[in-house]
Amino acid sequence: MQGRNLRYLDGEATEPGRLARVGFLLLEHFSLPAFTQALDTLVTANLIRTQTFATETFSLDGESVTSDLGLVICPDATLSSVQLAELDLLVVCGGLRTPLRAIPELTRLLQTAADKGIALAGLWNGAWFLGQAGLLDGYRCAIHPENRAALAEIARHSEVTSESYQADRDRLSAASPTGAFNLVLEWINARHGRELVDAIVDILAFEESRFRRTRPSLHEKLSEPLREAINLMSANIEEPLSQDQLSSYVGRSKRQIERLFQEQLGTTPVRYYLELRITESRRLLQHSSLPMVEVALACGFVSPSHFSKCYTSFYGYSPSKEARHGCVKAQRNV
Repeated sequence: MQGRNLRYLDGEATEPGRLARVGFLLLEHFSLPAFTQALDTLVTANLIRTQTFATETFSLDGESVTSDLGLVICPDATLSSVQLAELDLLVVCGGLRTPLRAIPELTRLLQTAADKGIALAGLWNGAWFLGQAGLLDGYRCAIHPENRAALAEIARHSEVTSESYQADRDRLSAASPTGAFNLVLEWINARHGRELVDAIVDILAFEESRFRRTRPSLHEKLSEPLREAINLMSANIEEPLSQDQLSSYVGRSKRQIERLFQEQLGTTPVRYYLELRITESRRLLQHSSLPMVEVALACGFVSPSHFSKCYTSFYGYSPSKEARHGCVKAQRNV
């Protein structure tokens, strides 16, 4: 950690406040990158001000849950009304392959949480379950682009936006990992102010290549078409979109999109997309036990040699030399 960031780590809260409890409900095939972005932000806040947030993971049956990357997470507990009573925020974690179907027990729990005044959030397509429970009426929300139509159909009295995240009163939603990061920062800002948020960003930005284009202050200045393009890129890491697909979804020509990236971010869409995939591959290398080939595939590289070349060009060393902490174990199919 850079020396300038050590000033934040005094181990004492600079202002009194009640411990806020955040629960993450992991649905099958939830987005691991979106979940970890949200969790990392809360953990970092605790490094700066101790005992600011407490986090807990849940599943509906207490059993382990497989993420979108094939990594298995063992939750802390089964979500029940008893656990709900202790929470300030409940986050429903969905993913690209999470089935959008009504789950009566989940609907009941979400409605109970709303009745108790607990803030509710959805990551990736998690907002669909809030909408299905009738809890997004009159709210603005964000959801993965592929699920916008489905949410708009089931939550007709909500405003389904194309933003990467929305924090509307006690309903929060994010459509991508980047959106999850900024969403949690916004929630922290509402509770503890800008000083803590700036400190979090300073610490997380130690790896400047990863966070330099995701700081909220910059993100807010991006034009709507550019934000839409970035959201689509962030949501399609494993199977990257072609430039033709990107321009079609955004409703702008390839030349217009290239101009937006150059004028507002100082780079090309191809380079920006590559950086997103490379930085995600580094996260997986450092914090999972996935083999190199599977990491490459999970980040959209069909050729291990091409992955190694791009990684080496970006970081200055090959992926085989990356530190492997292996915090989360990959499940092997027999």
